[in-house]
Amino acid sequence: MKTGMHQSTQLRQELKINPRLYQAMDLLYMPLLDLQQHLKQELLNNPFLEMVEPEEEEEEETASETETPTEEKKDPDEIDWEEILLNGFDTGGQPEEREEKEYFEPVTVDSRDLGDHLRDQVTLLDLTPRQMLLADEVIGNINEDGYLACSVADIRAGVNEVLENHAAESDRDPEDVPSYTDQEVEEMLGVIQGLDPPGVGARDLRECLLLQLREAGLEQSVPYRLVRDSFDELINHRWSEISKRFGISQADVQKAADEIAKLDPKPGLVYSDSGDNYIIPDLVVDKIDGQYHVFLNDANLPRLKLSKAYQEIARDKKKFDGENKEFISNKLNSANWMIQAIEQRRQTMLKVMNFIVDRQRDFFEKGVQYLKPLTLREVAEVINMHESTVSRVTNEKFGQTPRGVLPLKYFVSSGLSTTGGEDVSARGIKAQIEKLVSDEDPKRPLTDQAIVNILKESGVQIARRTVSKYRDQLGVLSARMRKRV
Repeated sequence: MKTGMHQSTQLRQELKINPRLYQAMDLLYMPLLDLQQHLKQELLNNPFLEMVEPEEEEEEETASETETPTEEKKDPDEIDWEEILLNGFDTGGQPEEREEKEYFEPVTVDSRDLGDHLRDQVTLLDLTPRQMLLADEVIGNINEDGYLACSVADIRAGVNEVLENHAAESDRDPEDVPSYTDQEVEEMLGVIQGLDPPGVGARDLRECLLLQLREAGLEQSVPYRLVRDSFDELINHRWSEISKRFGISQADVQKAADEIAKLDPKPGLVYSDSGDNYIIPDLVVDKIDGQYHVFLNDANLPRLKLSKAYQEIARDKKKFDGENKEFISNKLNSANWMIQAIEQRRQTMLKVMNFIVDRQRDFFEKGVQYLKPLTLREVAEVINMHESTVSRVTNEKFGQTPRGVLPLKYFVSSGLSTTGGEDVSARGIKAQIEKLVSDEDPKRPLTDQAIVNILKESGVQIARRTVSKYRDQLGVLSARMRKRV
C-alpha cells in the first residue's frame, strides 16, 4: 500500500437532520412539566421571546383604549433595548432596584430510611464501641426490603478490614485488636433481627416469616411449624401432603396458610424513601352534553409571543451589521420557530387524543372490557402523520378521563378476533379473565381451558397458552394453586 496524502472522489448518500428538527422531536416527547421548564429556559436565553399572561393582555387592551395616541409616557426606569442590542447585555435598567422573584419547588427537608430507623434503636442499646461498629456494618448491608444482602462471612471480612485500616492509621499493631469472629457476627445479627420492624435482617423469606411469628409469640402455633418444617410444600399449596405429615385437616392447613399470608414479606419497605410521584395530565377529556371533548391542560404553560420592543429595533437594519446582525437574525428566527413548534405540538396532541376518544367511546361509556384494539400505525394513518411522531406524542403523556388518569399508551394495545368478525383489545380480555377468576367458586377454580371455553362462548377466539400468559401478567395463580378445600 502506498503511504502519504492523496485525493479521491466518491458518491454516497447521507441523511442529515436539521438541529431544529431534533428540537421539535424533543418538544413532542416532553411531558407537561418538562415542557414548562424548557420554555422558561428559552425565555431566559432568547430576548425576542416574551411571556404573556391572559390577565396582562386584558390590562394592555384596557390601557390602550383609555390612553390617547398623542400621549407618550416615558418610564425613567425603562430599559433601553436599543442600547442593549447595540452594546451588549450589560447596560440598561437599574437592577439593584428590581427584585427578582424565583419560584422554588418545596422539597422534603428530612428523609429517613430503614437504616436510620435501625441505628436510632441501636443507640438505645447497651453496646460497647466494638459492638456498635459491628452493628453499623450489619445495618449497612440490609437492603430496602429489610433483608440481609450478603453472608455472615462477607460482613466479618468487611468489618475486620475496617479494624486493620484503623490500626494502620494509628500505628498500632493489628494483633493488639482481635478480629471479629463469625459467632460475634451471628450474635449481632440476632440483636438486629430483634429490632423494629419485625422480620428485618432475615436472610430469606422463610426466616423473615419465622421472625415475625416469633415476635407475635406464635412459636408453638401451627403457622410457625408449617413455615419451619414444610416451607416448600406450603408455598406450592400441597395441602394434602402437609395434612398427612402433621395429622391435621386440610381446612386447618389452609387456615394456617391464610394467617401466614397476612405477614409482611418485605418489612423494610415501610421505611423506604420512595419519594412522592405526582402526575399532571397533559390532556383532559370531559363529557359535556353527552359528547366527549378534549382539552389541553396547559393553563400553566408559559404563553410565548415575539417581543415588540425587539421587533421594532430589528426593523432598522441600517444600525446592524456583522455579529450584531447575525445575532438578531438567529434569535428572531429561533423565536418564530419556537412559537410555531409549540402550536404544532398542541395541534398534534389534540388530533391524537380526539381520534383515541372517538375510537374508544365504548370504553369511556362501559368500561375496560369494551376497549378496542388500537395500534400506533392506525392512529398515524388517520391523522396523516408518521408512526414515530404518534409514538412521541403518546409516550409519557397522561390524560385525565372519566375513567381516571391514564397514560396515553394505555389505549394502544394489540387485539384478538371474535366470531362476529370484530376485534377486541387484549387489555379488555385481561379484564374479563380477572373478573372470571374473582367470581369463581374457590373450591372449583377455573382452569385455563375452562376460561378459554367461556371466552369462546362470548365470541372471543383465544388459545389456552394466551390465557396462561395473560394470567401470569395479571399475577393470578394457576387453578391448582387457587383451589380451596
